[in-house]
Amino acid sequence: MRLGVTMFSTDLAMPVADLARAAEERGFSSLYLPEHTHIPVSRRTPPPTGTPQLAEEYRRTLDPLVALASAAGVTSTITLGTGILLAAQREPIVTAKAIATLDHLSGGRVVVGVGFGWNVEEIENHGVPYKDRREAARRNMLAMKALWSQEVAAFDGVEPSWSWPKPVSGPPIYVGGAAGPRLFAHVAEYADGWMPIGGKGIKAALPALREASATAKVIPFGTLPTGGKLEYYATLGIEETVLSLPSGTADEVLPVLDRYAAFL
Repeated sequence: MRLGVTMFSTDLAMPVADLARAAEERGFSSLYLPEHTHIPVSRRTPPPTGTPQLAEEYRRTLDPLVALASAAGVTSTITLGTGILLAAQREPIVTAKAIATLDHLSGGRVVVGVGFGWNVEEIENHGVPYKDRREAARRNMLAMKALWSQEVAAFDGVEPSWSWPKPVSGPPIYVGGAAGPRLFAHVAEYADGWMPIGGKGIKAALPALREASATAKVIPFGTLPTGGKLEYYATLGIEETVLSLPSGTADEVLPVLDRYAAFL
C-alpha cells in the first residue's frame, strides 16, 4: 500500500517545499493540501470537528495550488494533490489553467481531490447558495474536464475556446465526503474515485460505490495510522492511504513523519 500525507499548510507551519522534500526522501508517495479561501469571523457555522472553537489553521490556510507549485520545484516523484479543492468556490476557467500548468510543470504529478465544503458563510461569500454547492461543484468540474481534454471546449456560458497546456496526467479526480447516493453519483459522472475522510465505514459503503462505478478507487484521507488499520484497508483492496500530519513547525512535524515512515 502506498502512503501519502496531508497537512494544513499555513503561514506559521513548516514550509510546504520542505515538507514535500522530507516526505519524498522518506518514501511517501503523495502530499495533499487542503483549501479555505477565507473564514468569515461570524462563525455562524460550527466547527466540523465538533470542538467549541475552530482551530487556527483553518483561517491561515495557504492556497493549495500555489503551495504545491513550490513543492513541485524541489521534488521529482511525489504526487501533488489537493485535499480538498472547494470546487464550488472556484472559477473554472482560471482554475483549470492553474491545475493544468501545475501538472505540466511537475511532469504529470497532480491529483485533484474535490469537496463541497461545510462552511455556509464561506461558500455563500462566493455567490453560491449553500444548498446549490454540490451542483456548482459538479458544473465547475465538468467545465474543467472539458478544458483539459478537448482541443476546442465549450460549456454553459463559455463559447468554443482554446486552453493550453493540457494536463499530462488527466488529472485523476477524487471526490471527498460522506458515503451516499448523491456523492457516488458525482464519483461516477466525473471522478476516478472516492476520498473518505478518516476512512470510517468504507467496507459498508463499498457495495453502493461499486454499483455506481465499478472502477472507482478509494483513498482513505486524513487517517491516523495503526498497523491493524492499514492491514484492514489492504484487505479491502485499497492501494493508497493519506495520513494526517499536525499543522506545525518542522520540529513538530518531522518526528511524526518519521513515526509514520515506519509503516512504509
